Amino acid sequence: MNSLNAFASDKLAELDAAHLRRTLVSSERADGLHVIRAGRRLLSFSCNDYLNLTHHPAVKAAAIAALDRYGAGGGASRLVTGDHPLLAELEARLARIKGTEAACVFGSGYLANLGIVPALMGPKDLILIDALAHACLFAGTQLSPAKTISFPHNNVSYARELLANHRGRYARALLVTDGVFSMDGDRAPLRELAALCADYDVWLMSDDAHGLGVIGAGRGAVADAGDPAVPLQMGTLSKAIGGYGGYLCASKPVIDLIKTRARTLIYSTALPPAMAGAAIAALDIIESEPDLVATPLARARAFAAALGLPEAQSAIVPVVIGAPEAALEASRKLADEGFLVIAIRPPTVPPGSARLRFAFTALHSEAAVARAAEAMRAIMKA
Repeated sequence: MNSLNAFASDKLAELDAAHLRRTLVSSERADGLHVIRAGRRLLSFSCNDYLNLTHHPAVKAAAIAALDRYGAGGGASRLVTGDHPLLAELEARLARIKGTEAACVFGSGYLANLGIVPALMGPKDLILIDALAHACLFAGTQLSPAKTISFPHNNVSYARELLANHRGRYARALLVTDGVFSMDGDRAPLRELAALCADYDVWLMSDDAHGLGVIGAGRGAVADAGDPAVPLQMGTLSKAIGGYGGYLCASKPVIDLIKTRARTLIYSTALPPAMAGAAIAALDIIESEPDLVATPLARARAFAAALGLPEAQSAIVPVVIGAPEAALEASRKLADEGFLVIAIRPPTVPPGSARLRFAFTALHSEAAVARAAEAMRAIMKA
């Protein structure tokens, strides 16, 4: 093991020198807004719980009720003994809010993307993927034998050129993008991409992890774009829904195929009943409380306006700093002012674009947003 330890130590030293080492910090989310770290209570702007539903009484009650009745775990793969009736109910609710025929629930969003892409795309196929798509989408393409080509971020013209040059050599083609990009907070041009895909018989897949519950009256990025043809809509239950899990919404034949082909569904234990119950309750809230749903984007836009940044397209507002060490220092200064805003560094973002990623929630008050903007403005001036 000496060579393994030496390898790990050398790699850690390289990361330390580049200010890119990551460490886990013990944190307690006490109320959905604040985090306790090292005995300090910080107002968090680093959480994807956009509607603060992790601590919502109805969501917690639904999880507790499912736990009491059905136990803690799923027991087995859904295809063995783990296909709990709550999962079928959750899938019906997800399909309804997304406007599709059916849905399939996975253990996480990461597992969903690892399973969906290779289940659909084989060695004679082509995948195009946005260069800034989430890491799990890239991981899904790496598990597929299909030819994968990335295109510059949101560049529909470049994607069209790629299809004009390559589409004819492949049996099937898939274009993969985020609906809302997690580090920049911008949206994909889904209407334009849908039109492009229609021209070249390409299947369009959108990851709506950061759109559901926040934009499109809570229905997400596809709805906000006017419901263009996006036959594969996946996302997570761990952001605005406030729990854990992932899903794909699509036509019934596609979902039936995924349920018999996606390895991350077949060979993974089912989502615990408590998480399914919590997600159903969260969807109830999303569908019935439009003012709550509209608040994160409003807060993000107020913050961006206060700093003279472009208008926010989602609940995410990045403040690009540049060097990793500078982003870390800015994060520390904000902590001194009582705010938790984590520095995002390469390889999560491109080199030279380390940033502070502000995420806004429904319970952030206007006054708190204004204070955070003032603190950030002072750091930028310095």
